[in-house]
Amino acid sequence: MSNREIKPEIKDDPLFQMLRHEDVDSFNKHRDTMDCGQLTGGDYRGRDLRKMNARGLDFSNAYFRNCDLSGIDFRETNLEGASLLDAKVSGVYFPDELSPEEIRLSLDHGTRLRYNK
Repeated sequence: MSNREIKPEIKDDPLFQMLRHEDVDSFNKHRDTMDCGQLTGGDYRGRDLRKMNARGLDFSNAYFRNCDLSGIDFRETNLEGASLLDAKVSGVYFPDELSPEEIRLSLDHGTRLRYNK
């Protein structure tokens, strides 16, 4: 086990900044032509990210507190270590590796998501 504390970050990356500014349409337009490697560990708290195309992205260790994630399909997204405290998740598809109990713990208490392997 690592002693390293995982803290959410605010990054200068253009795709990250599109999400921070809730410009989901531009993010969806550019995500396939730009480097998506800086989305991990990001601080997205309080953002409206509805309609985001999350397919194939890595949001491990991301912080989604109070985000509106309604309707997002995360089935092909890495969410390991992400935190969902008080996020809106109506209509969200989660990866099969995440149990409903694990998702509920993260929504209610902010625990980091752990995948069943």
